[in-house]
Amino acid sequence: MSRMNVQAAVTMGQLQNKLDLIGHNVANLNTSGYKSQSANFSSLMYQNIDNFSDVEANATGRQTPHGIRLGSGARMGHTNINLALGSLDTTDRGLDVALLEDNHLLQVQVTENGFTETRYTRDGSLYLQPLPDGQHMLSTSEGHPVIGQAGTPIIFDENIDDVNINEMGQIVTSRNGIEVVEDQLALVEAVRPQFLEPAGQNLFRLPDLTDAAYVAEDIVTEVAPFENSIKSHTLEQSNVDLTVQMAELLQTQRAYQFNSRTITMHDQMRGLVNQLR
Repeated sequence: MSRMNVQAAVTMGQLQNKLDLIGHNVANLNTSGYKSQSANFSSLMYQNIDNFSDVEANATGRQTPHGIRLGSGARMGHTNINLALGSLDTTDRGLDVALLEDNHLLQVQVTENGFTETRYTRDGSLYLQPLPDGQHMLSTSEGHPVIGQAGTPIIFDENIDDVNINEMGQIVTSRNGIEVVEDQLALVEAVRPQFLEPAGQNLFRLPDLTDAAYVAEDIVTEVAPFENSIKSHTLEQSNVDLTVQMAELLQTQRAYQFNSRTITMHDQMRGLVNQLR
């Protein structure tokens, strides 16, 4: 009975993590480019108790494991990211873009604690950030530089009259009525999106690949410039399905209640045992 109590307590803690994940999805229902996340559960370490005779254990055609598997609960094994295209909302901004292909991502340069790394996002709400020398840099709403085809931030000279991004991701500026293609967005495709890690601020990052059996190119690959598929003056909305999230919430709450009831019944039975004379 004590083992059942431990199983229930461990599983409840992991179910709370899933409830937090659902809450995070619902909170970002109106966040541009947000991608919903889901959780996979796996069993924790278990014991295999043999309770068969040799004849029964080695019966012809037997496919199930020998004996009884007594586990130690469940854990949230992995968080999946759904990079499918969300609904599109037309805007009047020339720097609003929506990526039309599933799994395509913008590259963003993020510097934290003196360390710079590339992160990824589907949020196409971009801005011009003034630089001290009078130039402007294309950035996200959080001020992170957007990476161009040269692998560096996209920077423009001063005196820009207008700036737009076309369907190929080219940044077109206008000065005195003359249009010039300054740079082009460098997109990547997440071929294994399940390996991407949420990094906050609607960004994703690569996991620590120090001891991994795979490299960055196994997770994200560069998209050729002519394969960019972008809709300008448009923002992609969150792909969170509120109906699905509410169903997941009810199921998770019910599982949490079942495990809570297990602990309560365990305590009641121990109380009855202790009262025996």
